[in-house]
Amino acid sequence: MATLKDATAIAGIGQTAFAKHLHESEKTLACRAILAALDDAGVSPAEVDAFASYTMEETDEVEIAKAIGAGDVTFFSKVGYGGGGSCATVAHLATAIATGQANVGVAWRSRKRGSGPRPWKNTTAQLPTPGQWTRPFGLLRPADEIGMLTRRYMHEYGATRDHLFNVALACRNRANQNPAAIMYERPLTRDMYMTSRWISEPLCLFDNCLETDGALACVVVGAERARDCRHRPVYVHSVAQSLPAQHHGMVNYWNDDPLTGPAWAAARQLWKNAGLGPHDVDVAQIYDAFTPLVPLSLEGYGFCGRGEGGPFTEGGALEIGGRLPLNTGGGGLSEAYVHGFNLINEGVKQLRGVSTAQVPDASTCLVTAGEGVPTSALLLRS
Repeated sequence: MATLKDATAIAGIGQTAFAKHLHESEKTLACRAILAALDDAGVSPAEVDAFASYTMEETDEVEIAKAIGAGDVTFFSKVGYGGGGSCATVAHLATAIATGQANVGVAWRSRKRGSGPRPWKNTTAQLPTPGQWTRPFGLLRPADEIGMLTRRYMHEYGATRDHLFNVALACRNRANQNPAAIMYERPLTRDMYMTSRWISEPLCLFDNCLETDGALACVVVGAERARDCRHRPVYVHSVAQSLPAQHHGMVNYWNDDPLTGPAWAAARQLWKNAGLGPHDVDVAQIYDAFTPLVPLSLEGYGFCGRGEGGPFTEGGALEIGGRLPLNTGGGGLSEAYVHGFNLINEGVKQLRGVSTAQVPDASTCLVTAGEGVPTSALLLRS
């Protein structure tokens, strides 16, 4: 059976500055990131014939293609579910290129989440069906929904706030090394974490991601073409998307086990089509809109057993030199929250050997999209 294994590679990456407020529009930020990624790859905008992006932003492929000077476009897609779509954009481009539908693909995310409105503030629109089961009962924001799921996780498996702090600290430590990160040179201590204000108990301020304006992009080409680009190719070894049976976003009400989230279904697909397993992963970029998503994802992707995600974080396991260094740019918690796309670019940096918090000799990287919502994942290798 034909597979996507190593058939394509990420050849270029680009990003804008990250800040609480940037004056430029989402479209302008997107174009800046895309042009930077194309320049990084050494590819002309006129060669771009495929686009993949997310929903929940104001950009679209028609306007972006015109603005950057793309040629005829033969493939385009737009993935939903917020942060769950990040890795899927690369997966869609890899599929199009590997099957001959396109030659040069661009994936991007542009967001003015720092200065723009929150999606859940619109009280005039009719609630979608999942929202009718949560918002009337006080679960108004993603933090409220994940807060409830976290409380159940703590109750069933004994996870603690110290385990969540380990996640927040690892991300902050890496951001302290990254000049592009919003939390660069801003250390986090256990006392700061434990005494910070609640956002949605048991989630405190530092359990929640940043609110950021910014954009990122990457360029995907065939493996053979990638070898002629400016940097060492980072191969797309395996990809996955997952919408598990009876899924209900975030709170997972109708699933037999609410703590078995989309990561579990995505992982089965990812490892099935890979020549590698969890034990082969040198570094991970795990979606961290909220700290508890990390231990839940560690379990789902097979780095530890059920209920062991909390203890896995102990003893510096997530730090450089630990069992599984993660979110080495700072992640959504401490670098920038741009719906997870910075995790893709950081994975590429690690496998190029140019990260600001480089894992020695890293040759494999897992990148995951949002846990708790329909999700996606990439396994990258150098």
